[in-house]
Amino acid sequence: MGKTVTFLTRNFGKYDPSSLTAYESIGGFTALRKALGLDGYAIADILAENGVQGRGGAAYDMGKKWRQARDVPGDHKCVVCNADEGEPGTFKDRTLLSGDPFQLLEGMIIAGWSVGADNGYLYLREEYAHLRPLLRSAIRQCEEAGYLGENILDSGLNYRIHLYSGAGAYVCGEGSALSESIEGKSGRPRMKPPFIKQCGVFHLPTCVNNVESLSLVPGLLLDEEGFYKRQGTPDCPGTKLISVCGNVKRPGVFEIPFGITIREIIYDLAGGIEGDRALRLVQLGGASGRICSPAQLDTPYTYQCMRRADLTPIGSGAVLVVDERTSVIGFLRMTQEFFSHESCGQCTPCREGNRHISLLLEKVAQGIH
Repeated sequence: MGKTVTFLTRNFGKYDPSSLTAYESIGGFTALRKALGLDGYAIADILAENGVQGRGGAAYDMGKKWRQARDVPGDHKCVVCNADEGEPGTFKDRTLLSGDPFQLLEGMIIAGWSVGADNGYLYLREEYAHLRPLLRSAIRQCEEAGYLGENILDSGLNYRIHLYSGAGAYVCGEGSALSESIEGKSGRPRMKPPFIKQCGVFHLPTCVNNVESLSLVPGLLLDEEGFYKRQGTPDCPGTKLISVCGNVKRPGVFEIPFGITIREIIYDLAGGIEGDRALRLVQLGGASGRICSPAQLDTPYTYQCMRRADLTPIGSGAVLVVDERTSVIGFLRMTQEFFSHESCGQCTPCREGNRHISLLLEKVAQGIH
């Protein structure tokens, strides 16, 4: 099994990401044309057949989600691309937004056709404000070329994409808080039910996926030889974009086949620990993820193996490497400060619980029992 693959990232460096014409020259929007000849359920079936699980953290079956979104009644529906990416240590969606924005927009348009939506919302985190001009230009070029707007490619699809920016709140990575933020309200999660698929943005049926999930779609529709499904393992096919950071020699974003081990990610792809120091711990999936000890490094990076090893599911794809110079208590205190700061304060267990966890860690650090 190779350490890296290029499926989702196959267009990187092959075209000017600011030019729609350049994207078309390498086959851009061929997948959309194919999609417009299929019904929404057929597109959802392609995702299900390839075993695609949502890349935003929940790992929900993407084909099932789109089928459910299609089934929800409503004259008007929405597709939301969650580009909030607020999980610490996660920056793989930023790479997709900057390196291949048109693939994302093509995926969003296909999603709109599949679930029966007439509006798409690209929700960009505040810290990615520098990407706004690129994305606004990409959307405008798609409108001028007839890929967005009325009667797209004579298909009868009327669909527009709107770019919204968040205000830097971690909690807006959650779908209902994100919906509240798009509506101009304070980003706080809603009570459920009703669920997002029934009542989301502007109280319309809404299908939410993240950048990586939607960017996969064009390639999957054109993957007639089954390259994607041959990657990974039989029970976890495909590829995953991960962001490796911390005390490693070569931090960065890598597209890997499911099934390589955590050890291979750290020591082969990222070049090992800075200064060849000893490994203290690895945090997987962002600040809300579990801690991997050195004894668990040979765990295969798949949804099933990670669960069996009592590690977090894949989550956001973050791999934060910490060496022997950092104390575990110090690391936990830093992580807890983040959650205490980012709590929206709406729910008592989170608002008060985070404060008390911080106090307990402070006592442990001072040797008070």
